Amino acid sequence: MSRTPLTRAVLDEQRTALGLPPSAGADEPAALRRAALDTVLAAYDAGAEPSRPVVKGAVRFLLDRLAELAPGRSVEVRVPPYAAVQCVDGPHHTRGTPPNVVEMDAATWIALATGRLAWTDALDDGRVRASGARADLSGHLPLPQGPPQG
Repeated sequence: MSRTPLTRAVLDEQRTALGLPPSAGADEPAALRRAALDTVLAAYDAGAEPSRPVVKGAVRFLLDRLAELAPGRSVEVRVPPYAAVQCVDGPHHTRGTPPNVVEMDAATWIALATGRLAWTDALDDGRVRASGARADLSGHLPLPQGPPQG
């Protein structure tokens, strides 16, 4: 996997390729990740492939948002190779593989978190692997995004 970090230059290069203006948000990680989400969605809408650092920023933004809105440690949500978080209130694990795991690719996570894909459709299509009694995220999705920063 590319080790290129998400920077303003990387983000703006992707935005320029999509015909978007440069990012107007702050040059700090949270703002860059939020702008990365807007950029990834624009790329998907244009039928373009977003760059890995921009996808990683978008995934991280959405996973952080999930952890913020559904705090806890009873479910681990994995989007390999980009990131994972623990979330949802309830019993938590301390060692080994957690009992409640949700795993999917980046495009599926972004679509679920933004309301472009329904939880049940993703499960039925096999795009999400969920195990454990608490591994149903349907009550937490889609995530509210707040105002765009791009």
